[in-house]
Amino acid sequence: MTQTPAIDLDSESVSGIRQLVGGWLWIPRLFTLILTLLTIDYLFNLQLINLITQVESQFFYTVVALMLPLVFLLWPMNRFAARNKVPWYDVLLFVASAVICSFFVFNAEQILDRGWEYDAPHYAVVMSFLLWITVLEAIRRAGGLPIATIVGVASLYPMFSDMVPGPIQGFPSSPAQTAIYMAMSREGIMGIPLQAFANLVIGFLLFGVALQKTGGGKFFINLAFALLGHVRGGPAKVAVFSSGLMGSMSGSVITNVMTTGVMSIPAMRRVGFSKSYAAGVEACASTGGVLMPPVMGATAFIMAAFLNIPYGTIALAAVVPSVLYFLGLFIQIDAYAARHDLKGLPADELPSLKETLKEGWYFIFVFGLLIWMLFFLRQEATAPFYATALLLIINQVLPYERWGWQDVKDFFSESGKLFAELIAILAGVGLLVGALSVTGLSGTIANDLIYLAGGDILVLLLMGALTSFILGIGMTVTAAYIFLAVALAPALINGGGMDPLAVHLFILYWGMLSFITPPVALGAFAAATVAGAKPMETGFQAMRLGSVIYFIPFLFVLNPALIFQGSWDEIVVVIMQALAGVILIAGSIQGWLLGIGNLARGGVIQWPVRFALILGGMLLAIPGGGPVPLTNLQLSLASAALILPALALVKIIQWRQPAVSMNG
Repeated sequence: MTQTPAIDLDSESVSGIRQLVGGWLWIPRLFTLILTLLTIDYLFNLQLINLITQVESQFFYTVVALMLPLVFLLWPMNRFAARNKVPWYDVLLFVASAVICSFFVFNAEQILDRGWEYDAPHYAVVMSFLLWITVLEAIRRAGGLPIATIVGVASLYPMFSDMVPGPIQGFPSSPAQTAIYMAMSREGIMGIPLQAFANLVIGFLLFGVALQKTGGGKFFINLAFALLGHVRGGPAKVAVFSSGLMGSMSGSVITNVMTTGVMSIPAMRRVGFSKSYAAGVEACASTGGVLMPPVMGATAFIMAAFLNIPYGTIALAAVVPSVLYFLGLFIQIDAYAARHDLKGLPADELPSLKETLKEGWYFIFVFGLLIWMLFFLRQEATAPFYATALLLIINQVLPYERWGWQDVKDFFSESGKLFAELIAILAGVGLLVGALSVTGLSGTIANDLIYLAGGDILVLLLMGALTSFILGIGMTVTAAYIFLAVALAPALINGGGMDPLAVHLFILYWGMLSFITPPVALGAFAAATVAGAKPMETGFQAMRLGSVIYFIPFLFVLNPALIFQGSWDEIVVVIMQALAGVILIAGSIQGWLLGIGNLARGGVIQWPVRFALILGGMLLAIPGGGPVPLTNLQLSLASAALILPALALVKIIQWRQPAVSMNG
């Protein structure tokens, strides 16, 4: 394994995107190039293209006008439609959507100056209705029928909100008022999600695509194999390392599974991991990658806009929770490999660490620049453009992965697909948020949740976790987060008195869990497809491997010290307790504990021992005080009362049965 094969990001076969040919290929490329130049002019305040970027809302409308029409070229009307040509009706929809969106671009100043949001002329009302319909069809194609149905019903809600039962009753709005509010207000299609995309996300998506196209994916996988491929269970640990890094860049669980998984899963199978276990590892690693700094996908940038705080603050807050998650996954893999005596790959089949660093050192350097600009210079909007420029310059100077003309074209094609998909989803979710806003339902939902919880914070958290999980099944992570940020977060913040940043991270984490939790478990099912494993079996394996993530959100929302909110002495204590608790839980789940060894030697006795260690680990990790009725000291003593006798019993069994096989 001197070299791993390059990752192919072309995902038409996976996502159902139409394969454009001929002149059609140039439309996404050209539109993406124009958007990139406009964004640079806008964010760097160059004022070279004042025609479009002198009014902020005009720039936002332009982003939609360039990307939304592409949805009708790239995504077929249904799964039976042609994938290798653009039918006449999609050409018509492409042109119509471009005209509709352009209307708002060229009338952006009038919308502001004349207050069309409240009283628009008849022709503007008509165009608002057309934009509404266009967005619904676009989100159906790019996001799927479930989310389109949810958004569609929600967007119609203002017209009959006074006729529904009390808890979800709102202020009514006429069809015309609803349409112009959705199209022209800063709470509808042009709301916070789309503003965050235009102001922050575009640059990071460009950086992610550039990283892949310059060989970044291959470098990080080679680096992971060079560092970890030889240790026990090495390929699985490689998957955690590489999929975590690349997931952070792509922001998509499915995309990450389909790109890194095609290399990590076969490698895991070679050293003895079962199909379902290997697929479960990849699914968990890819899911965790989306939650891992420094990039964390598009959702984190939208969170920054909602909370009105620097993105760097969110990325820093996510460090410890992501470390806890990956530590739990890593420990489980190591324990499983130890129990089943799974070795690493032979050294002669692994890439050389020296050669890997020699050829790809600049990826680390560029990452360093990005992190420095994010965390120290606080230049969230411009940092990815500097990082991308440096990456491309170095890439062209060095002889390894130089771009040709085809690579440039592919770069803009891939970026265009990502932009179009996200714009469709964010514009659609804007309709949902607009419906909650215009009816006043967002505040009502929060109050109702507080009432139902009876003022009990733990009950409120459990309700929030369940709601987040259910919505995560039917929506994309970004869509689910936005809805919950509007409807649920105020209840947890105001009713529970919880830290706002902790609450928003809480709903993000629980919205992600549907990717590894049956019966849906889309991330696990995608990995099962790559591995040739049974989908549901893979889902349960992923659920077991990612078990730590189910309670980590409760840890940091109960005590924000885990996200660096509080005094440093408290932060250190809480983090150390959480780390120890996660190690105990993860090792006990797999039946092998670091420093102790095989927990399964005692036969039937192992189960109460493992249960005691898991419970003890949870008590150790849970922060005391606040809504928890016990102090940290009391929780630690209760934890010790469970852990110490269990460990003593394990040692006695191991002393009496020294010859039992490690395979348990």
